[in-house]
Amino acid sequence: MRIDKFSWAVRLFKTRTLATKACDAEKVKLNGVFVKPSKAVAVGDEIAIKVIPIWRTFKVLELPKSRVGAKLVSQYLLETTAEADLQLLEEIQQQQHQNKILGIKGRPTKKIRRDLNNLTSS
Repeated sequence: MRIDKFSWAVRLFKTRTLATKACDAEKVKLNGVFVKPSKAVAVGDEIAIKVIPIWRTFKVLELPKSRVGAKLVSQYLLETTAEADLQLLEEIQQQQHQNKILGIKGRPTKKIRRDLNNLTSS
């Protein structure tokens, strides 16, 4: 089975197109090597997917015939990512969620920077 189809079938990506784009952007590794979307996956292979700031790693247990339900994913895939990396990912996601609630969207605009400078200089 192709790696883009497999990663979509086991719900690592929401659509197959996103899985293909991730492979093309070198965000997917198979056994430690960046792969094209057409690369074949076999039982026992290790897949790594870049989720900023970490690489999530999975071991292939079985190949599904088609897309599987969320409850059945554990029959086909085993996550082998280190616990420390998962904790770091969780912290980053919580921080981004808090920033979104507060209305912080990234770098401040030039106007906001001027306003901040005026506040700190007075």
